[in-house]
Amino acid sequence: MSSEAAPATTSSIAANGDVLKKLETAKELKEKGDKSFQEGKLKDALASYHQSLLYLHGLDKNTLQKALGQPLPPPPPIEAVDQAAQEKPKTEVDILQEKIYSNMSQCHLANQNWKRAVETADKALSLNPKNRKALFRKAKAQGELGYFEKAEKILEDLIKDAEPAEKDICQKELDRLRAMDKERERAHNQKLKGMCFLNKEKVDLSAD
Repeated sequence: MSSEAAPATTSSIAANGDVLKKLETAKELKEKGDKSFQEGKLKDALASYHQSLLYLHGLDKNTLQKALGQPLPPPPPIEAVDQAAQEKPKTEVDILQEKIYSNMSQCHLANQNWKRAVETADKALSLNPKNRKALFRKAKAQGELGYFEKAEKILEDLIKDAEPAEKDICQKELDRLRAMDKERERAHNQKLKGMCFLNKEKVDLSAD
């Protein structure tokens, strides 16, 4: 009995080709989305990113790794399951999805759709919690939604180990959000003061 590996079947070759074709299409759509965003065509950019994700979501990662000739990671020992869950090896699909979600977050920021900006940033961060662009975009959107403490914490953490140019950008955003928070607090206190004055007038009028 021969110890040589069995030759690939026609069906497996076709399946691998289909997987690689879908991956290539997803990459092209992602690049198309990047170009649309750079041209200020946010709606087109989001449409291309969404289409790219549809292709990526339909790919089986193990099949993709086989098609790319990459070895599949061995199953972790039972006692290392928790650690493995936290440190899953990244595939090309993971990396593409991370970039797409982060870019979608930037599109939503430009559209002032703060909630969707947070949601898509979170999806990028679920694939890479250290994605600094996604963290910055999430903080910016949270600040606009009024979650200043959460936004402030993210920006302060980014500033700690940022390069000079990035540090300056993060600091400016932090200063902007703090000024915005201060202004909102001033407006809120002014509104309360006005309500108290009206209530006082009612009391005084009823005393006659």
